[in-house]
Amino acid sequence: MKTAPLPAMAVSSSRSLPEVQRRVSAVHHSTDPEEQLRFYDTWAPEYEQDVTVLCYQAPQLAASCLASVFQESIADVLVLDVACGTGLVAQELQAKGFRRFHGLDGSQGMLEHARRKGLYQELKQCMLGQEALPASSGVYDAVLIVGALSEGQVPISVIPEVLRVTKPGGFLCLTTRDNQSNLRYKSQMQQLLDDLEQRGLWEKVKVQEVEQWERATSQQEAKGGSDYISGVIYLYRKTSRISC
Repeated sequence: MKTAPLPAMAVSSSRSLPEVQRRVSAVHHSTDPEEQLRFYDTWAPEYEQDVTVLCYQAPQLAASCLASVFQESIADVLVLDVACGTGLVAQELQAKGFRRFHGLDGSQGMLEHARRKGLYQELKQCMLGQEALPASSGVYDAVLIVGALSEGQVPISVIPEVLRVTKPGGFLCLTTRDNQSNLRYKSQMQQLLDDLEQRGLWEKVKVQEVEQWERATSQQEAKGGSDYISGVIYLYRKTSRISC
């Protein structure tokens, strides 16, 4: 299923597209976790303006994808927003009727900006993929990781953890990019997603391919002469089977 882009988030920025592209490219190619955290702490005040320049669509698209499977009592759904950043995903979910949010992120600077929005009932710092999520098993009706599952960001080892904290019958919404430098990561992620499905731990609900995910950070990253990279949204439902 392919999807056309939505209008960009209405946040103005004084930074030019090449400036934003250089900044985003730098973090995607960093492999030092402490360096990444410092980067995100520093980036937090300008993060939303910069992703607007990139025409970043993932928060809106993921929120729409998740909302499509909840027909009633959407305000009662308990959502865990993993790698929540400044809270863009919670904003989009709130606009669709969701009201209960917990958030996790490795960057204290990002969490501070998310806290100011007053959307989350709980926010915690967590080194994603390096430690267990600070939550009991089977707690959340829905869990999302939007924009962080990619090369140079959160390792795929976090995926079994988000599955653990989801209730049986609950939904998981995951996104990744389809640009050139992320192809190996995406392949490894797909192998893990398929393995969890083959083991009967979750079932695939929807895979949504998006051609214009965000503006590319370089010509090498873009596909077919486009200025954009593509991306994918995965929606799964956790089964009641217990992993050995």
